[in-house]
Amino acid sequence: MTTTESEKPPYDEPSPPGRCAPPPRPHGFAALLRRLHFYAGVFVGPFILIAAVTGLMYALIPQLDTYVHRDHLTVDRVGDQRLPLADQLAAARAAHPEGTVASIRPPGAPEETTWVTLAVDDVPPDYQRTVFVDPYSAEVRGALTTYGQWLPTRAWFDELHRNLHLDAVGRHYSELAASWLGITALAGLWLWVGHRRQTGSWRRIAVPDRGRKGRRRTRSWHAVIGVWILLGLLGLSLTGITWSRYGGASIDSVQQALGGTAPAVDTTLGETAATAAAGPHAQHGGPAGEGADFLTGADIALHAAHDAGLREPMWMYPPAEAEQGWLVAEKKRDWPTRNDAVSVHPETGVITDRVDFAQWPVLAKLTRWAIDTHMGILFGVPNQIVLALIAIGLIVLIVHGYRMWWQRRPTRGAAWAMGRPPLRGAIRSLSPVTTVALAAAAIAVGWFLPLFGLSLLAFVVVDAIIGGVKRRTPDRVAAD
Repeated sequence: MTTTESEKPPYDEPSPPGRCAPPPRPHGFAALLRRLHFYAGVFVGPFILIAAVTGLMYALIPQLDTYVHRDHLTVDRVGDQRLPLADQLAAARAAHPEGTVASIRPPGAPEETTWVTLAVDDVPPDYQRTVFVDPYSAEVRGALTTYGQWLPTRAWFDELHRNLHLDAVGRHYSELAASWLGITALAGLWLWVGHRRQTGSWRRIAVPDRGRKGRRRTRSWHAVIGVWILLGLLGLSLTGITWSRYGGASIDSVQQALGGTAPAVDTTLGETAATAAAGPHAQHGGPAGEGADFLTGADIALHAAHDAGLREPMWMYPPAEAEQGWLVAEKKRDWPTRNDAVSVHPETGVITDRVDFAQWPVLAKLTRWAIDTHMGILFGVPNQIVLALIAIGLIVLIVHGYRMWWQRRPTRGAAWAMGRPPLRGAIRSLSPVTTVALAAAAIAVGWFLPLFGLSLLAFVVVDAIIGGVKRRTPDRVAAD
């Protein structure tokens, strides 16, 4: 966004020839925010732009993902009755005996296939192999490398948005963008509100100055677009940080301290139940393949979950040990959401533990809903449209910001000279108490968001070095 109209020298067109009056020094909190907003826009702007472009792609991909992989997701003919899960598991393991069964997704509609997800070693970390089985004929429709619930196309764009396919190193880009996005947006809002208040145009805070020309017109559109999408930017910034490596760990710590983590189902059966369960597993066995001993009871667990009120879409997780039961969890992430989960004894079908979504702490529910909104899931197609509009608005906003920088370039001198940053001196104009308070706030936020803190420190150090060099070069002082 921009600064106040009354402070023309730092953010206005070059003065006409013949005017030699030195510009006034910047002062106050607004001047400090203006310099921060400028540096963030110039140096962090490219990272935010990449996140906006890849986020726009991701928001538009779900329907394409379903269409591309429709042969795996649907059957050719809907039969009269589905086969038992045990038969479908046997078919999946016969075709793909590698690895172990990590989860099963029963069909949620008559035309859908059953997903059998395998934990294997020949896929990238955090990825699995999912085998798709026709529930009426046990025909294996194929296998795909999946990432959680996402099929390959969506998973590819998801990873592009998260880390640019650069693994752990790439996550730094998205964390840097998410950390600065909200702070930069709030700083811009403060400056724009100050400008409107000083110019007596408070009611036009969300309306651009169409009658202006040049940089002033660009500035007004830059600021107004920011106002229009501000809430969306703040939401994307906060939820984006939850996935980050360092900032996400800070948020997890806060959630744990406030008791805001989602409760987990206890799948432990107990000594007596485990002993009773071990015999039938050994006697009847299960589908062929490594680690298949504990797949017995899939149909019992499915029927027990249905009797307990759980409905598709839901995922079933087989026991990892004889002392554990099946975990069956709803994962309906669109509104109204359903996230009830139960633990089922694999032989008797008794529900040994249950956690309903209604039992989740409010903070855990809000986190779940916020993340699903960020991913365009919670409200379906309208959610995707809003995300796409916010991403487009952010892209246009950033382009306008760089255009303003270009429009502020000197009209004489080097052909490729860039616009000057806002004048220095803002910190010296603040009171000691205000300076200490701002420093403490910066340290606290930097501790909570390490990449933000490190990049802010880099801005301060580089700016101090540049200022020191220019003070030692008298003929360049005026250029600052």
